[in-house]
Amino acid sequence: MVYGHSDPGRSPIIEPVTLKILVAGGFGAGKTTLVGAVSEIRPLRTEELLTEAGRPVDNIAGVEGKKTTTVAMDFGRITLREDLVLYLFGTPGQDRFWFLWDELATGALGAVVLADTRRLEDCFAAIDYFERRGIAFTVAVNCFEDAESYPEETVREALDLDPGTPVVLCDARERESVKRVLISVVEHAMLATATTR
Repeated sequence: MVYGHSDPGRSPIIEPVTLKILVAGGFGAGKTTLVGAVSEIRPLRTEELLTEAGRPVDNIAGVEGKKTTTVAMDFGRITLREDLVLYLFGTPGQDRFWFLWDELATGALGAVVLADTRRLEDCFAAIDYFERRGIAFTVAVNCFEDAESYPEETVREALDLDPGTPVVLCDARERESVKRVLISVVEHAMLATATTR
């Protein structure tokens, strides 16, 4: 309930500070799942069924069981305190939807680049996007059950990341695992902001 200032027995209206984090990565990396695992609200999803018309342009190798795809964005929210709210925006993974990224990235504190070791090359475009725009990001390796497991340093080398870029292993289905990823993004973004001042 929102209260006005005229009622002395009630708390004043608090305008929360909002933080924005993007969740990007390749097609089928688990972006929609990650947003849904941690959002306190039912996430907004803009998913459509994969069709035969998309078969020539959507590489489903390694994610053959995928039946839907995000065509605009996923949106979730986490209230950290009464005066601090975190918004999560999941980006679409296919090249043909990248025109949306500039709008989604406006005002972002940082980003998660969700990586799938079965298709690691799919996250190069997201890494390049955030590096070029100076947006702090964490690479989160989504540990799929049928994917080979690699140490963080091996992933770092394969992606040719700057030494300060965090790499964390996660399970995009598990709330606590996703929370650790988001904490990494915020800490990295705060450190990057402090060093540029």
